[in-house]
Amino acid sequence: MSHDATNWAIKQRGLKPTTKIVLWHLCDRFNPDYGCFPSQARLAHDCEISRSTLNDHIGQLEATGLLRRVPRIDPVTKRQLPTRYILGFESGFTPVDVVPCPKIGHGFAPIDNNAETVAEIDADAPVSIEPYPEFGHGIDAKPVSEFRHEPCPENDQSRVRNPDTNLVREPLSKPVKEEEDAQARDFEFDQFFADLILALGLDPAALPGWWQGTPARLHVQRWRSELGLTEAEIVDAAKDSRKDHPEPPDGPKALDRAMQRAAQRKTDDAGRKRRKGKASPVSTAKPIVDLPVFYADIINSDRYLPVSAISNTVRDAMLGRGLVTAERLRERGIR
Repeated sequence: MSHDATNWAIKQRGLKPTTKIVLWHLCDRFNPDYGCFPSQARLAHDCEISRSTLNDHIGQLEATGLLRRVPRIDPVTKRQLPTRYILGFESGFTPVDVVPCPKIGHGFAPIDNNAETVAEIDADAPVSIEPYPEFGHGIDAKPVSEFRHEPCPENDQSRVRNPDTNLVREPLSKPVKEEEDAQARDFEFDQFFADLILALGLDPAALPGWWQGTPARLHVQRWRSELGLTEAEIVDAAKDSRKDHPEPPDGPKALDRAMQRAAQRKTDDAGRKRRKGKASPVSTAKPIVDLPVFYADIINSDRYLPVSAISNTVRDAMLGRGLVTAERLRERGIR
């Protein structure tokens, strides 16, 4: 990974959250010596999205001019290798229009200045454009999208499943409602994040790098999902942290301890409330027995009583309170 690459990704503005996550993971896979060429399966796993959705966001990044895709073909087996991604901060980067390569019909034609990391394809060399027998997309390589037989007339430039070709159409109202709800949640989180920044004494117009971008927001969201804190409790805990630390924290990780303490206090308060709400249990303690009276009653009667049962303290108490006589004690063998 490259910290310079990930910092560059964090500083990009105007991207949707998922698109920015895709860009960040691409930069996280960037190697300064060899470049960036992760497989789509790896990227989709890292971003926790499907491959078709991944390609949509990569296309948006490419159209925005933040990266360029260069497909690679094994010169021997003719199979497609992991695509090389040229990122916008790399030297010599120039954005290109979305025009498919006429030779391979997918993505962009390889360029000469990347020949050392991308498999070269001679523009004048003959290239097999016969459709794959079970795929039909114009290149003799094993398909990755599991399409079969006739090529899709609306998707003949891509070998990856298009999410918009789903034959089962859902009602329009549901996706629109979900999108509106998502936008409302994003707006509410933006308001909450702004309140948190102000509570920490940070300048929203000049935020430190650790407070910018999607990673910082995801870290703050984990305080809600994993610690169970509300937005108001997070803001209050942030204000309290400034009492012990005059300087604002460098990033969200610096507030983890404060948030954990706030979550623990919340749990303790809830436990105390539950204990207060319970009814007092009925006392089951046995009544206190007056031993001198108890034993004096046995001694004055003819019931059996072992001599060892009467201690000197009980004997003196019975005599002092006049419960028995010394003569009666001698008769029962108690001295």
